[in-house]
Amino acid sequence: MTTFTQISTHWSKYFIGYSTLGIIISTTLGSLAILKTLMNGVSSFAMFLVFLSVVICSAHNTAILTVQKPKTVLYLLIASIFINVVIILM
Repeated sequence: MTTFTQISTHWSKYFIGYSTLGIIISTTLGSLAILKTLMNGVSSFAMFLVFLSVVICSAHNTAILTVQKPKTVLYLLIASIFINVVIILM
């Protein structure tokens, strides 16, 4: 089994607990990305990055609240973490 398959099966088994942690991680990274973006000034590109961060974090939280499949929520969490970390590093 690959590492991703192991993570995916473990995620599906303990979905409720990981959903809670996912909301906290996604929201915290999103707020840090927005803070870092706005510290560099307000431009149209900065507003696009804020929009992107808000959309991906909201999509992840919405997927949890509307009880989507665990695999969908996991993919959205990975996308949220990746996008927000890239925004923070920019």
